[in-house]
This record gives sequence, structure tokens and C-alpha cells, in this order.
Amino acid sequence: MGELRERMTRDLALRNLSAATRREYLRCCCGFVRYHMKSPKHLGEAACKEYLAHLLLRGVGPETLKMHVAGLKFLYGVTLDRPKVAERLAWPRVPQKKPDILSGTEVEKLLGSVASLVPGMALATAYGAGLRISEVCRLRVEDVDGKRRLLHVRLGKGGKDRYVMLAERLLLALRAYWAEVRPAGGWLFPGRKQGTHLHPTAVRWALKGAVKKAKLKKRVTTHVLRHSFATHLLEAGTDIRVIQVLLGHASIRTTARYAQVSAKHVRTVKSPLDLLGTQAGAILG
Repeated sequence: MGELRERMTRDLALRNLSAATRREYLRCCCGFVRYHMKSPKHLGEAACKEYLAHLLLRGVGPETLKMHVAGLKFLYGVTLDRPKVAERLAWPRVPQKKPDILSGTEVEKLLGSVASLVPGMALATAYGAGLRISEVCRLRVEDVDGKRRLLHVRLGKGGKDRYVMLAERLLLALRAYWAEVRPAGGWLFPGRKQGTHLHPTAVRWALKGAVKKAKLKKRVTTHVLRHSFATHLLEAGTDIRVIQVLLGHASIRTTARYAQVSAKHVRTVKSPLDLLGTQAGAILG
């Protein structure tokens, strides 16, 4: 893409999109250019639809297709200032899959099965504060506020900062961890190379080994720990709007997908039938 790539890179940076989003948008648009072997300046809506149809024939999933649509809409809508080219590109419907949720016993067993100290503490922090694994890996020592019992999450999704709770048990574990590791370079969870932070891939490998050691049959990812955190808070009676703030969601609908309404939570809800003829049922009229 040459000069056009540089312009798009600049536009993505000006929008303050995350580094991962910028990489994906550029990758998708470069694929579009390679397919047609022409500059996007000379291509239109039909070329976009042809490329998306080609991706479908290759068997890409709806999430991947959605990323390509987003990249093309940005390319034509922002960088090339030709929004009409991509405005009629339909957003593919992405099925909402319900993730496996770990029980409290399973979480405890899993965290106790992590072989390495640094990734193990990172996973405990991910569950204990409901953080994305990328947010955990970027935590700095000064982000742990023991006096106020808060963790400062910097530049989360959407480039937003937020504060989340720091559980007493997690604080004690972090203090013991710090005394043993003495992380240098400012990062709470340092990487192997001096001056770098722990990479999410290293955490995922450690988690994979722990799942095998704990003999868990569920599909467990780092994001499942975040789903489990939200669901466990919901089961404990925490207001979903509080969970929304802790997870850093802009929309309550996103939180509702994370906080799965479990069978345990459903059982606590009273049917209006049980209220009929009782004092509590007076509110029904």
C-alpha cells in the first residue's frame, strides 16, 4: 500500500485505537490490496464485496469477516474520504457463544496448579480483579494501591484508565510475590528480557499447563477467568452496574453477556406466584 499505508497508519493513531486494532485493520486492508493487485483508490463497493465473498469461500469465520468489514470501512470512510464506497457493506452477524464458567472450587484448583510464579500471580490477579490478560501484563508496581485497596488499570480497552478493587487476599499474595521476585524495571510482572513486561502468550502457555495438571474438562482461556469473575460477583449479589464499571464496559449489554445468569442465580429469583396473597405481594396491587 506504500504511501496509503502510511496515511492509514497515521489516521488510526489519530483515532487513538488500540495497537492490536491498528494492526488488524492494516492487515485486512493489505489483504484486500493483494487480492485485487490494485490501489484501493481505483476500487469501489463491488471490489469490496468480491473480496469479502472470497474470504467466505476460504471459510473464514464471522468474527474475522467482521474485522475485514471494519478495516475497509475505516480505509474508505476515513483515510480515502470516500465513505459511500463501504457504507453499504453489511456487518456479519456474530453468534454469541456462552463460555464455560468455572466454579469457585475449579478456580482455586486451577490457580494452585500453575507451575511458574510470575504467570501464576498474573492469573490470580486476572481472576481476582476481573482484568483482561493484556491489562494484567501491563500493570506497574506503582499501580498497586494497598492503602486504598485499588488497582490502577492504565489504557484498557478503548484507551481508558480505570480503578478496580484490590481484594485483601490478592493484596497479601502480591506482597509475598513482590518480596520474593523483587520485580525490576517498573513492571509488576516482568518478562524474560530486561525492561519488558510479561507477554500474554507466556501466561496462556502457563494456563494451558495448569488446566492439564488440574484435569479440568472445561475449555479454559484467560478470558474465561474474566467471565467467571463477573458471574461469581453476580451470584454474590453484586449490582450488574457495579460489575460494568469493574470490567470497564461502555455498555451494560456487554456486561450482561459476560455475567452469565447461572442456575444458582436463577433459583434465588422468586416467582410472582409465590407472592400472591402475601404481604410482600401487596406491591403487585
